[in-house]
Amino acid sequence: MKYRICVFTGTRAEYGLLRPLIQEIKSDKDLELKLIASCMHLSPEFGLTYKEIEKDKIEINEKIEILMSSATSIGTIKSIGVGLISFPEILSNLKPDLSIILGDRFEALAFAISCYFLKIPIAHLYGGEVTYGSFDENIRHSITKLSYLHFTSTEEYRKRVIQLGEDPKRVFNVGSLSIDNIKKLIFLNRKELEEKLSIKFKKINFLITYHPEMSEENTEKGIENLLKSLEDFYNSEKDSLFIFTKSNADPYNNIINLKIEEFTKKYPSNSVLFDSLGEVLYLSTMKEVNAIIGNSSSGIIYSSSFKIPVVNIGDRQKGRIKPQNVIDSSINYSDIKKAIKKSLSHEFISTIRFTKNPYGVGNSAEKIKNIIKKFLPIKNPVKIFFDINHDK
Repeated sequence: MKYRICVFTGTRAEYGLLRPLIQEIKSDKDLELKLIASCMHLSPEFGLTYKEIEKDKIEINEKIEILMSSATSIGTIKSIGVGLISFPEILSNLKPDLSIILGDRFEALAFAISCYFLKIPIAHLYGGEVTYGSFDENIRHSITKLSYLHFTSTEEYRKRVIQLGEDPKRVFNVGSLSIDNIKKLIFLNRKELEEKLSIKFKKINFLITYHPEMSEENTEKGIENLLKSLEDFYNSEKDSLFIFTKSNADPYNNIINLKIEEFTKKYPSNSVLFDSLGEVLYLSTMKEVNAIIGNSSSGIIYSSSFKIPVVNIGDRQKGRIKPQNVIDSSINYSDIKKAIKKSLSHEFISTIRFTKNPYGVGNSAEKIKNIIKKFLPIKNPVKIFFDINHDK
């Protein structure tokens, strides 16, 4: 008998992380993979990234459109509502023995709620993390409480999941799947990247991904000051290239994307904007740039393996464990300028040569799959709140 494992994915970055685990499940004789693609994957605005999944020769069992053409909180809530209407019927048809959810986004919450009420046990990847400056913060903890099995990327995060009342016997520190990707992917070299992306690397190159903050005011201020800092940098160093990827589908993403589009039109020979690069192109580009700039978790989790400086702007990643190659900056113009300058300094670069990635050493996909198999079948996913004995 094969156990049906349903993997849910709604974004390009999340699928990139899940890929090694999906491959592990797909190749296991005891498991049957069922994949659901939704949200940003099916949006032309974000590059129709479900095609990246199909390029990997992975069957998508269901494509479910839920994303509203809106960049507001109301639009996000409506998308959750569409998900709650759509996911239960699909899950009822697929009848998975377990669902896998990674992360902390609104579409993942809708999917988790659907699984919970259908009594489908959930294996949640990467609970226990803290990012005070994003909507994801409370969504992540909510999915933790709906889930049965928990896989964290550090021991500190494992302890936090237990603190939320989860039984330690069901909480496992397995490291980040990002390390699996770094070890297994075949990267493109600089010449191949230039041909694939239709760009020409210059003396100084930045990879830039900026996502919304919690408020519209801070989102607008942050992206305006970032672009102003980059404009100043260009004026002092004409031989520079700014490689942008679009913001995700959080509220206020339109503010960011429109301003970046204006910037790239103003500096067409020194800047380029991509809807999505996909995992291989994104990481290959990361290896070739002088620094990563923005507020994406990818910059924090992947970058230390490449010893690349990171300028992390604002509060979106506040609370997340950061390696020593990360320079934190406020959203203020002067602070961003100073952080960019520091990222290129010989003094700083020399200090990060021996940086270790705090998110593990790899082989996470196999660890997760083997632990899941030990628990299957899960006949009763009902949990009891685990109280920590503070007297011990």
